[in-house]
Amino acid sequence: MESITRKVERLVERNKTNCPFTIAQSLGIAVVFENLGNTLGYYSKNFRIKIIHINENTSDKQREFICSHELGHAILHPNAYTPFLKKNTLFSIDQIEVEANFFAVKLLLANKETEMIYINEAIEEYGVPPRVVNMFLERKFF
Repeated sequence: MESITRKVERLVERNKTNCPFTIAQSLGIAVVFENLGNTLGYYSKNFRIKIIHINENTSDKQREFICSHELGHAILHPNAYTPFLKKNTLFSIDQIEVEANFFAVKLLLANKETEMIYINEAIEEYGVPPRVVNMFLERKFF
C-alpha cells in the first residue's frame, strides 16, 4: 500500500501545486461553501459524485486546512461515510481522521523547504490539532 506521504508527493508533482482547491478541481471533486453551523466541513460521495463541503463562516486559512483534510478523505477513504460509521457501527473512525489530518499537513507543507520551520505556522494559521503535529513530528504511522 502506498504511503500517505508518497500519495501527497505524487499529487503535488502531477498538479504542480499543493493548493487543495486546485487539486480537488483537477480530480473532479466539487468544493462547495455553505453555512454548516458548528461543522467545519465534510466529504460526501453520492452516485459517484464527490463533494467537499466547507463552512462559509471560516477564514481563508481554515478553509485551506479543511479542504486539505476533506481531500484526504476523498483520496484515502473515498467510500467511507464517517457519520454513519460513528453512529451505526463499532468501527473506530479515529484512524480515518488521523490519516486525513496527516494528509492535510503533508499537503499544506509540501512546498516548504524545511518542514520543521513551518510547524508553528501550521498550528497557528491552519488550526492543525496539536495531536496531529506530534504524530507528524514522530512520523510513527506514515
